Amino acid sequence: MTHQPRIDTSPHVSDEVRKTTCYMCACRCGINVHIKDGKVAYIEGNRDHPVNRGVLCAKGSAGIMQVNAPSRLRAPLKRVGPRGSGEFEEISWDEALQIATDWLAPIRRNDPSKLAFFTGRDQSQSFTSFWAQNFGTPNYAAHGGFCSVNMAAAGIYTMGGAFWEFGQPDWEHTKLFMLFGVAEDHDSNPIKMGIGRIKARGARVIGVNPIRSGYNAVADDWVGITPGTDGLFILSLIHELMRAGKIDLDYLARYTNAPVLVNADSASSEHGLFLRDTEGKPLVIDRNTGRPTAFDKPGVRPDLNATHEADGITHRPVMHLMAERYLDPQYAPEAVAGRCGITPDKIRRIAAEIARVAFDEAITLDREWTDFRGETHKTMTGRPVSFHAMRGISAHSNGFQTCRALHVLQILLGTVEVPGGFRFKPPYPKPAHAHPTPHCHSRPDSPLDGPHLGFVRGPEDLALREDGSPARIDKAFTWENPMSSHGLMHMVISNAHAGDPYRIDTLFLYMANMSWNSSMNTRGVIEMLTDTDQNGDYVIPRIIYSDAYSSEMVAYADLILPDTTYLERHDCISLLDRPICEAEAAADAIRWPVIEPDRDVRGFQTVLIQLANKLKLPGFTDADGGAKYIDYADYIVNHERKPGIGPLAGFRGDGSEVGRGEPNPGQLDRYIENGGFFVSHIPDAAQYYKPWNTAYQDWAVGMGIYDAPQPYVFDLYVEPMRRFQLAAEGHGERQPPDHLRDRIRRTLDPLPIWYPPFEDDSIDTDEFPVHALTQRPMAMYHSWGTQNAWLRQIHGQNPLYLPTKLWRQHGFAEGDWARVTSAHGEITVPVAHMAALNENTVWTWNAIGKRKGAWALSNDAPEVTRGFLLNHLIHELLPPRGDGLRWSNSDPVTGQAAWFDLRVRIEKAPAPKESQPTFAPFKSPVGQGPDHLEWKVGK
Repeated sequence: MTHQPRIDTSPHVSDEVRKTTCYMCACRCGINVHIKDGKVAYIEGNRDHPVNRGVLCAKGSAGIMQVNAPSRLRAPLKRVGPRGSGEFEEISWDEALQIATDWLAPIRRNDPSKLAFFTGRDQSQSFTSFWAQNFGTPNYAAHGGFCSVNMAAAGIYTMGGAFWEFGQPDWEHTKLFMLFGVAEDHDSNPIKMGIGRIKARGARVIGVNPIRSGYNAVADDWVGITPGTDGLFILSLIHELMRAGKIDLDYLARYTNAPVLVNADSASSEHGLFLRDTEGKPLVIDRNTGRPTAFDKPGVRPDLNATHEADGITHRPVMHLMAERYLDPQYAPEAVAGRCGITPDKIRRIAAEIARVAFDEAITLDREWTDFRGETHKTMTGRPVSFHAMRGISAHSNGFQTCRALHVLQILLGTVEVPGGFRFKPPYPKPAHAHPTPHCHSRPDSPLDGPHLGFVRGPEDLALREDGSPARIDKAFTWENPMSSHGLMHMVISNAHAGDPYRIDTLFLYMANMSWNSSMNTRGVIEMLTDTDQNGDYVIPRIIYSDAYSSEMVAYADLILPDTTYLERHDCISLLDRPICEAEAAADAIRWPVIEPDRDVRGFQTVLIQLANKLKLPGFTDADGGAKYIDYADYIVNHERKPGIGPLAGFRGDGSEVGRGEPNPGQLDRYIENGGFFVSHIPDAAQYYKPWNTAYQDWAVGMGIYDAPQPYVFDLYVEPMRRFQLAAEGHGERQPPDHLRDRIRRTLDPLPIWYPPFEDDSIDTDEFPVHALTQRPMAMYHSWGTQNAWLRQIHGQNPLYLPTKLWRQHGFAEGDWARVTSAHGEITVPVAHMAALNENTVWTWNAIGKRKGAWALSNDAPEVTRGFLLNHLIHELLPPRGDGLRWSNSDPVTGQAAWFDLRVRIEKAPAPKESQPTFAPFKSPVGQGPDHLEWKVGK
């Protein structure tokens, strides 16, 4: 007889399960938070949630340690030592709010532009922008200007949306999936799930990235491209597809501006703009009549080939201009391969594979639909090639045009909004003309004249004062970067310090680690934050900062408003902002306090409402000064952006209304009962062809996404860009400075182009021959997870990875260190060998390196001693070119920071005690975490 020990295979995990939304990255997955003895015992994925369907990554599970991190701030703080010392005293919330009010009230009363309010990677931008608009400052934006505005703006200007939060591949039908510049931190679970699904049924994945990690590691084919040349590679693919006739002509004629006639009169002030009818609608040649006709007239069949003769001038359609440009031999594989680091044969093979899948393996769904011209189609035909791209191709000085090129490639293939291709997520598609233009007119004691951010249509929409100077402290929407739809957060501190274009009084930041990993020129920014004038006063007089943790930025603020962690507050993931929608459905979600804070902290959004009430801001208070909202939960439920439209689309009115309806006092309870989210599925007949599908347009109106149907065609040729070129050529009332004319003419081309990254033209590339990049790891997101006790075990330090060629060339061995030098600075760091890497590129994980005194880490923590940042090598300005100007290290179209243009040289160096440079430790307002840290709930 044998004896087996008794094992409890179903231990009591929790007393209660509370369903909410994860915040460990931007996927916004649904989670089940198991509560035991009033504490978080376990976090798992919510199987009913539309985003992750139960899948949860290491970050999500490690949320337990995020809400128990020793680095959490405990109470409001007032600086008592010099900036950067970390010397604070704890104060009450009454005192903190009064200090903030005493600083902000005179600014609003006299000159609201003296406040610069910028938020980092938060997910409540419709709310924070509403606060800033009612305060009256023109100086508001979020983190997008240093993250991925090129991708978003290029997509919206081209087709009304872009990747990730704007749309997704048709995972159910796609047969070929290409990724460009995608690190594994963005949209992590949905992409992992999608790749698993398509590979299970034999679809192929191609990864285009200098670094083969994460998604690229599981790709069937890897293109180890030279950084900054993605656009050239894409245009070469377009060249090959056009040359082979593998483009969807019917799709281009029906759903894009390819057949629209372009003014060819070089003497006209409208040269290069569209020919229009008396109602202002772009003209095409109707194949039925042979005459110019409005593009959207019922029954019109636009002709891609026909031209229009008028007054001796031949006006040609956009398609002619595209064929003329991209069939040029300069885009042939032999012409671009060397620069891209790819063989000509590989470019041809990839182009041929794209063409074969798109056209030979096309799929048809028996699903009837009616388009915006009134034509009914019995089926939906799809080309099952899909793409996804992110920061890797965006964070270059040629990133906007590169992103445009990729969107144009999709459109030429006819793979957008069709079965098997790329599909928009509500509230997209939404073209540029459906968005507001930026507003900047600030008056004392008044709200701003409209929303801060938007999409310019031409020079008339630039954010300029009457004297032509920038209206915004970050110089967004100026001739230097006219289409900067997300603002330029990375330029705020340097501009404020320089007093260019003017001085500010208070810098108010939320969740933005601008004194460390979120800034170019880290040491320089630290000096700017601490610099004093001849009177001994700080050049930036006041800094207010809100964070949940003792980050590096905390030490440089004068007043700290401590935020909660994500399980201790209300949040709204809204259709007005960045919702959790899928291509098949509109969806939004909430977070709610599944646990109560054990510290004297408040959710930042609630703090803003309390400040708004003390400042008597319109939009937040009644005419008699009474508060409209007591906290953020109250705002979420009762705020209406316009009648019937609020932050949440679900359970409105009596609880049964969707999209539009009166505020429902029980709305948050209904969300909680439903797992923290709401979903409204798109009807089958409206699932595809959304920009042109009358069924979708009608559904979107009912949901409150549109006020009226607004079908449109894709903009292969972006006319607003041509308007800026015309200004640079001397046309129009608003004229650019002379030193910018040539750059505007060259870079704001209405058809996608490629030009070398600006840093290549600013330095001696023989002296700095190596490209240097960062990526964010799958186990962490920005810097939020790097103090997490569980996640630190995965990435506690970060070597600089070198390809085999450079490893051997310099004689490196395991355990060696390297001195890495750029035109701006120098670091000394540990190195490691990586074979699957572009042969002329080095890289490291972003934001692992930490400053002594921050994040409750010990002074000998691996993040402090062996972790490092590449930021020390990067400057917000390019090296001097000898023309007397210092040009911005950014994209000239949007102003996006060109993080990935960095060029360096590498040499072996003696091993120091710690990664260099080192910074003196500052005092920690939360002290140092314990040497032994564990989390155990119950017995």
